[in-house]
Amino acid sequence: MVTSFYSPTELIEIGFKNVGSEVFISRKASIYSPHEISIGNHVRIDDFCILSGTITLGSYIHISAYTALYGRYGITVADFATISGRVCIYSQNDDYSGSYMTNPMVPEEFTHITGGEVRIEKHSIIAAGCIILPGLTIHEGACIGAMSLVKSSADAWMVYAGVPAKLKGPRKKEIIELEQKFLGSNK
Repeated sequence: MVTSFYSPTELIEIGFKNVGSEVFISRKASIYSPHEISIGNHVRIDDFCILSGTITLGSYIHISAYTALYGRYGITVADFATISGRVCIYSQNDDYSGSYMTNPMVPEEFTHITGGEVRIEKHSIIAAGCIILPGLTIHEGACIGAMSLVKSSADAWMVYAGVPAKLKGPRKKEIIELEQKFLGSNK
């Protein structure tokens, strides 16, 4: 019986660096460099997602459809984070100044790619259509509103939105108690 998600055996055959239990990855997702990708437990990756480069996913994570993670310089997503649909997370940037060429079909000697690791910490949520640029951290519990452009790190337990994303106010922390209840009930 074929399902829309890879079986545990198929996930092992893909060749991930690490893959946990109860991992559901759509057969319609595109996985590049799986040997550089680590996936925790209870992770779901939906249709038409792209995962490329060095990526570490914790546990209890959902990555919605049409989302792309470009991890040349590393992307880390911590436990209980949510990444909504059509989000793009970039850990690298081409140089658009005109001094260099761009795109992966041009030899590196003619390009100038820069970047830095992107970290998405525990209980963070990135709403639909956001763009996250290289070298920043979405700190614990931070929330990024739909269609936002994130150019700098987001403080813990704060809500950001806009182009570029700006601080809108604090976010409630009740989910910490819910996490403790949830994890306690699963023992």
